[in-house]
Amino acid sequence: MTDSLFLGIDHPALAADDVDALTDWYCRVLGYQRWFHHDKPVWLLRAPDQTLLEIMPRDQTLRPTRTTWTPGWSHLAIRVTNIENAITWLDSQAVQWGGELTNAIGGGRVRNFFDLEGNMLQILERSPVVLESN
Repeated sequence: MTDSLFLGIDHPALAADDVDALTDWYCRVLGYQRWFHHDKPVWLLRAPDQTLLEIMPRDQTLRPTRTTWTPGWSHLAIRVTNIENAITWLDSQAVQWGGELTNAIGGGRVRNFFDLEGNMLQILERSPVVLESN
């Protein structure tokens, strides 16, 4: 029954220091588009593959120091068609890298980086063969 009931992730959400600045960064650097705005202020952004990302205001809780292996949600992995081209683009946008290009768990290649507010992201390239074989 759960095969047809649960479809997948609708959206992750980021609590931001500056909702508008972080929204602008995701649109400019990663190609998201503004899809829906709420007065709180909250933005729902849409990626080229139609997945959504919510950017909302943060509360006063201090940001913990995180690594890839810190308990809880760790990072947002963004699939790319060509990782070398993605690295070149992100270099032109002066992103802060969180490591070198490495092999991805499950196949493919991955590299960590950080958004404008220090949230960990990954670019990830998987070949169609890898996706079909697992």
